[in-house]
Amino acid sequence: QVHVVESGGGLVQPGGSLRLSCAASGSIFSIDGMGWYRQAPGPGNQRELVAFVSSGVGHGYADSVKGRFTISIDNAEDTVYLRMNSLKPEDTAVYYCYVDLRDPRSQRLDRYWGQGTQVTVSS
Repeated sequence: QVHVVESGGGLVQPGGSLRLSCAASGSIFSIDGMGWYRQAPGPGNQRELVAFVSSGVGHGYADSVKGRFTISIDNAEDTVYLRMNSLKPEDTAVYYCYVDLRDPRSQRLDRYWGQGTQVTVSS
């Protein structure tokens, strides 16, 4: 069983900063990648990819957060961080972490999700 737990969300003023953390634990064989999605409030808003780190691709960011957000990974702790600077009201969303695990025998890739953490940017 795999557990994915986020932390670090909260209320911040526009222009402020937050750092989100996401720790994976349990039956972890090989982490192929980790990353963050977010889902803004309101009907019809879909979950969008914010940032990711992948063993095969490297790292990437949504255009809307490039230059403001930084993703980093601590492989020893199976933890991924998202440093968010210059936050804007439109960054308000529930942020979800995921971890992609690859079974070393079957090579099957499975994705596990955290429960989400709320980020609210408001004055």
